[in-house]
Parts: sequence; structure tokens; C-alpha cells
Amino acid sequence: MKSRFAPSPTGYLHIGGARTALFAWLWAKKNNSKFVLRIEDTDKERSTQASVDAILEGMDWLGLDYDEGPIYQSDRTERYNQVISELLIKGMAYYCDCSMERLELMREGQIAKNEKPKYDGCCRNKRLKDGVIRFLNPDDGNVKFSDYVKGEISISNSELDDLIISRSDGSPTYNLSVVVDDHDMGIDCVIRGDDHINNTPKQINLYQAMDWLIPKFAHVPMILGSDGSRLSKRHGALNLLSYRDEGLLPYALLNYIVRLGWSHGDQEIFSVDEMINLFDLSSINNSPASFNQEKLEWINQSHIKTIEVNELASNLKWHLDQLNIKTDNGPNINEVIDALRDRSKSLVDMAQSCNMFYKDFKEFDAVQANKIFTKDSKLILVDLLINLNDVISWKAESIHSVIKDICEDRDIGFGKVGQPFRLAISGDGKAGSVDISAQLVGKVRTLLRIQMALDYIDNITSS
Repeated sequence: MKSRFAPSPTGYLHIGGARTALFAWLWAKKNNSKFVLRIEDTDKERSTQASVDAILEGMDWLGLDYDEGPIYQSDRTERYNQVISELLIKGMAYYCDCSMERLELMREGQIAKNEKPKYDGCCRNKRLKDGVIRFLNPDDGNVKFSDYVKGEISISNSELDDLIISRSDGSPTYNLSVVVDDHDMGIDCVIRGDDHINNTPKQINLYQAMDWLIPKFAHVPMILGSDGSRLSKRHGALNLLSYRDEGLLPYALLNYIVRLGWSHGDQEIFSVDEMINLFDLSSINNSPASFNQEKLEWINQSHIKTIEVNELASNLKWHLDQLNIKTDNGPNINEVIDALRDRSKSLVDMAQSCNMFYKDFKEFDAVQANKIFTKDSKLILVDLLINLNDVISWKAESIHSVIKDICEDRDIGFGKVGQPFRLAISGDGKAGSVDISAQLVGKVRTLLRIQMALDYIDNITSS
């Protein structure tokens, strides 16, 4: 058994394509089947290597591993031509030399008569040897198939066109090549967007013309923006890798897109293993799903809080590299992650918060410093410098005790000590729990930064 994902490399991989890939991948995993990646690059003018690279990188980032592929349609032209020749020999295809002008006039006439526009079969009985090649669609009967999502579908053959299967330059068209590929690759279940559903009856007739087994179909509804219109960049429909750049975990994005049209009760958060175990094509909703950026961010934050720390560290590394943060000069990154995960909305947010633990800064945030570093806070920082210097076991508990003692001695609240202390060790005041942050910054760096804060106060008070 096999499923497949067959993107066209005419643009980057987006949310809709990623969801189709995920559904096909989950089906394969659930059925102990194989998952095939096929690149449908027969559109030579629009296909680009950059798009191919983005698709492959996006699939790799999401962890949607494929058992076969990538297979490129551009390498299979000879096979498509072989099938087209068979159809011609069988009398199930024919050449057509109708001009664009004739086809347009024909179409306009049909519309004027309230008829469904389709080719009128003008060249069916001509014995031509060049032009486009059309499939001889049956005139009678119906095409019936059962769709996992849409249910039972029946289309009269009289409504279908004699579709073009080979262009005048000899290149095969989508409907022909996709049927040949799905047959040759042994695809048992075709999972794709419902914008393809009108092609399915035509393709089924091609399967039957070649006496091939017809696969099962699942046509997935489209994803809409929050305003109900077609999903676009303004709704957040970005190149898939942009979500990585913005700090999303791949598991979080998978979790979000699996819920765009599929559900399991009221459960919102899923691990990949849970998705595999629970996924079923018949549970896909027939109605379009709506993209919600806030929900995506909430799911991402939920995964950041709960994911195993080594996995989180592995995903964070890419973002640390973007900021040139080297974790070999500072605390254990796993300890830093545990300290930051509950207040980090994204991996970008977390990576930026890591700066204070691995990089020294030369100046304080001016707005924060002018507000917090005062003559009163200088006295508190002096107390911190003296008392923290005497701490032998540099742990959050010991640091907390020093802060508590200063609060009691001066009869002030924790915030009066925590605020200048936090700004002193972070440079921007954005540190989390100050005692844990100081522990991770380390004793030497903490004392140096407090002294730096005292020097800053001396400079602004003396000027």
C-alpha cells in the first residue's frame, strides 16, 4: 500500500500543501504503508530549482520522511509517450488541430446556449497526424467513485470533455501524467486538495481505458483565511520555511495543520505518535477550515512548554546559530531552556533570551537604565555585590536568600531589589526569575555586571 505527495515546483511549499503532505504521510504510517514524494515538474516554464529545494527542505524540517523519491516527472516523459501511443493504437485518443480561435468561438456559442463548455469532438473522426492529442472520453454512462471525504460521487460522461493528454510540442499534460505515475508507483490512496475533484472523473476514465486498477480518493477541503476568503499571505500563508524562521517548532506546525479539517473529540494538542494512531481519513471535515494565527502561536507555545528538552535544544540550535550564540561558553543549554520555556512564545523569543547567558554586553538599555538605575538602587546593588561575593554555593536558593535578607534589612519589597538586579545581569531587564537567571549567568559574570551597573550609575550622577 502507498500514498503520495505530489507538489508542483512552481512556488514554495505553503500551509495547504504541507497539510496534504501530512495527511498522506499519516495515512501511510497508520497503514504500515509507504509514502512517496513525487515532484510534478512537467511545467517547464514555471518550475524552478529554488522551489524544488524549498519543498525538500520544508519536508525535511517537518520530519515528513518519504520511503520513495523524490521522483521527478521530467524524467518520465518517455513513459508518458508510451501510454499515449497505446491509447492512440486502441482508438481511445486522437489528434486535434482545432485553432484557438475556433475553440473560443465554440465555447462562446455553448455559453450563449446555457450549455456547459466542452470540446465538441470536431476532430474525433479525422485521420490527423499532428496537433494536440485528446483522450476519447466515453459518451454514455456515469463515472462513480466513493471519496473518503466527499462521499459517493457520480458524474455523467456527457458532462466530461475530451481532455488534452499531449500538447502540440509533445509534452504530456497533468491529467495524463498523474494517472500514469499513480499507476506505475502503485498508489493505493490519492489524497489531495478538493480543487482537483473535477479532474477525478476524467482520470478514472483514463484508468479504465488502460485497464488499470483505480485507487481510492480523498479530496481535502481548502483552507480559508480568518475572514472566509481564500488563504493568502495577508492571512499568514507564508512559505513553509518562514514558520521555521519565525520560531515555530515543526511538531507544533504539524499539530496545528492536522487540526485544519480533522479532529479527534475536543483534543487540541497532539504528539506525532498520537496523530499517527488516531488519524482517519473519514474523520476529515467536508467543510473548509479557517487559518488562525493566534491559535497557531498558542499551540507552538504549548509544545515549547512540554516537549522533551533535548528535542527542544535540537530545534533551538538553528536559531542560536542565526544569532551567532555559542553555547560552549556558558551554562548547560538544557538548563537554560528549562528556565526559559514557560515564558517563551517562540524559538526566536527563546534564542534572543539566551543572549544574556552566553554573550557579554557593553551597555544597558538606555530607557530602562534611566528609569531603574537611581541613587536608591545603587545602595541595593552595592548590597548585592558584597553579599553575593560571599556566596559559596552559587545556586538559585542561595541567591534568593541574599535578596530576601536585603529586603528584610531595608524593609522593602522584593521588586525593589529584583528590578535593578534583573537589569544589571541582563542589560535590558527581560530576564525571567532573577535568582535562576543569576545562577545560570554564573557568579563571575553576575558580579562583573553588577559592578558595571554601579559604574553606569556613577557616570550619570556625576555628569
